[in-house]
Amino acid sequence: MNDIEKNYEDFISTVSHELRTPLTSIRGFAQTMLASWDKIDDENKKKFLKIIEDQSNRLINLVENMLSVSKLQSGKEALVFKETDPAPVINIAVSVVKSQYTNRNFEVNIDPKTPSILVDKDRFMQIMTNLIENAAKYSDENSTVKITTAYAQNCEFVSIKVSDTGIGIAEEDYERIFTKFSRIDNPLTRKVQGSGLGLYITKNLVDKMNGKITVQSSGKETTFEVLFPVCNLETLAREKCRQ
Repeated sequence: MNDIEKNYEDFISTVSHELRTPLTSIRGFAQTMLASWDKIDDENKKKFLKIIEDQSNRLINLVENMLSVSKLQSGKEALVFKETDPAPVINIAVSVVKSQYTNRNFEVNIDPKTPSILVDKDRFMQIMTNLIENAAKYSDENSTVKITTAYAQNCEFVSIKVSDTGIGIAEEDYERIFTKFSRIDNPLTRKVQGSGLGLYITKNLVDKMNGKITVQSSGKETTFEVLFPVCNLETLAREKCRQ
């Protein structure tokens, strides 16, 4: 079996598994409600509907990730670079993730002097949502996810760090977690649902926007850092801020 065939087999296996679990859950609870509607109290009805909603969102996220991977691989991911204030985008991403992880705390420390960056705003939102959601997903209940911004590398970049106190990442896995379908295999990560595509997509988008992404983990504390070019007049002239 060559590498292409193996990658295709891995792809089919991963997607089939990720689709089967939420679909089975949705069908099971829908069938239970249809068959026993009059016997189920209102509290359980709401509980079952919430599970169906959550699993539907999981399917939507998987499909969106698969479409993103397809566009990245085909080179059809057209980015529109614009001057973007990172603060409101980060705050919206935090709000989105907070609504899904109500048992996590989120601490946002944005330097008021943080300048605008030159990015595709929609894809920047996708990057921040992926990183913040990833931190919440792999951290303990009632723990705190921290997001901070600062200047970096002689003020040519804006640094955005997302930190959590979860399962941690071994140094030998730093590069592997950014590859397609890669997930750290241990008893703790097996409890968390995921396709292994989020960080692969994130890194590809960061690279396409002339940024950098790194990870550092010590004990249970893990920090992902992304760097994006500062959008000043010289940068605007050089990049022409494609509209």
